[in-house]
Amino acid sequence: MRRMASDACQGKADWRVSGEAATVSVSDEAARPRQRSQDAGQDLLSQVLARANLQGAWKRVKANRGAAGVDGLDIARTGAQLKTAWPDIRDQLRNGQYRPNPVRRVSIPKSSGGERELGIPTVTDRLIQQALLQVLQPLIDPHFSNHSHGFRPGRSAHDAVLNAQRHVQAGYRVVVDVDLERFFDHVCHDILMAKLTRYVADRAVLRLIRAYLDAGILIDGVVCRRHAGTPQGGPLSPLLANVMLDEVDRELERRGQRFERYADDCNIYVRSHRAGQRVLAGLRKRYAKLKLCINETKTTIRSAFGAKFLGYALWQTPGGEVKRAVAAQAVNAYKRRMRQLTRRNGGRSMTEVIDKLRTYVRGWKAYFRLAQTPRVWLTLDQWLRHRLRAIQLKHWTRGKTIYREARRLGAHPNVAQRAASGAGHWWRASTLALNGVLTFAYFDRIGAPRLC
Repeated sequence: MRRMASDACQGKADWRVSGEAATVSVSDEAARPRQRSQDAGQDLLSQVLARANLQGAWKRVKANRGAAGVDGLDIARTGAQLKTAWPDIRDQLRNGQYRPNPVRRVSIPKSSGGERELGIPTVTDRLIQQALLQVLQPLIDPHFSNHSHGFRPGRSAHDAVLNAQRHVQAGYRVVVDVDLERFFDHVCHDILMAKLTRYVADRAVLRLIRAYLDAGILIDGVVCRRHAGTPQGGPLSPLLANVMLDEVDRELERRGQRFERYADDCNIYVRSHRAGQRVLAGLRKRYAKLKLCINETKTTIRSAFGAKFLGYALWQTPGGEVKRAVAAQAVNAYKRRMRQLTRRNGGRSMTEVIDKLRTYVRGWKAYFRLAQTPRVWLTLDQWLRHRLRAIQLKHWTRGKTIYREARRLGAHPNVAQRAASGAGHWWRASTLALNGVLTFAYFDRIGAPRLC
């Protein structure tokens, strides 16, 4: 966090927009009525290239860090290059001559199995996309459905989960969980651009967005041209995804459906399985008009209780109250990550192990803070302390050392002797004797994180 804050604070010193100041600032333009004319369009491009907007975009790109693109330049080297190269890039943007670099394809594992493909633009292209996003989002976002929550200012996955809970509590106990077939890879460029023209009059901005859509992707050293898709990884992709899917949201609203969407993850809540089948049949037709396909193997119609949505699941008390829980898949993913971070053969000190744990556990706890299952938190904390005790035992190595360290921590000689006896670190870590020595309070003192 300190590094991120330092990078963000140094952004102004590392790179500035050279050349004359933009003639129209963001605040000036916001005070004017929007006009769908070429003059208004040129004002929109001026907002994108305004000094303050670009400096804000640069700070955001630095804060997000991220890998280098196909040019191999990281953030520091790109910042140095832009000190001299930016005037030419700015002129190309104004003249419509700028051509984005291809994106670099990377694959990351998904918690549910398989891999997710990302497209990593160059740092320069991430800067330009972020500058576009900062101007376009305030213009377009207010027109989106209130049931859309992904990558929108002032909205979050928590809002979607809370609304889903209200739908189920109101009696809509069947959920249509829609999964789109590789949505970000199948977005039709022509359809998306047609939708963008409803919000954006600036032809130069539209040409630039189209250029980003058409930019190739580098696969095994070969640049492949794209005719569809908006790869995940660029700042602009989430906004374009919401533009593409808003039509489906509006259709569901016109039909009076209860639903919540986060990016391409959409759940519709109905009262019966038959109603769910009717909704799904209508969605197939609507998505087909957008040249999108539903993944039939992953799309389900099922009880809302136990169904996973954004990592959460819902359950019902004997009194009929609907409550939130962490989905089983998310708990399993947490345990897998904890096993990786608490391996006993890593040759790391306890301080190093805890430093790695702290970042992940705090982030996980913050995301799942809506869960209404405190017993699950306690169980996971006990399980993690068991693993930490096993690590500590391995660091102490032999029985005499374990006995000495247990006595140093205040254990009675008999307790220390029992803690030092037995075979295997994992088995001894589960004994009452060692639990009484390496307590929750002990791990709290050395900074180990906990969920409750």
